[in-house]
Amino acid sequence: MPFIKIEMWEGRDAETKGKLIENVSKAVSESLNIPMEWITVCIDETPKENWGIKGEHASKKY
Repeated sequence: MPFIKIEMWEGRDAETKGKLIENVSKAVSESLNIPMEWITVCIDETPKENWGIKGEHASKKY
């Protein structure tokens, strides 16, 4: 029973996240030849000001 954790910046709408969950689940299901019912996806969203890239807040870069 795969558990897929996706970490990304916050700000995407529910429809976009739903598509991501669907597409990732389908890819894992097909790759491992298992039913989608066995797959769990968790999206962990982080504010850009809590994410550092090259010594700076991501909010300053993106």
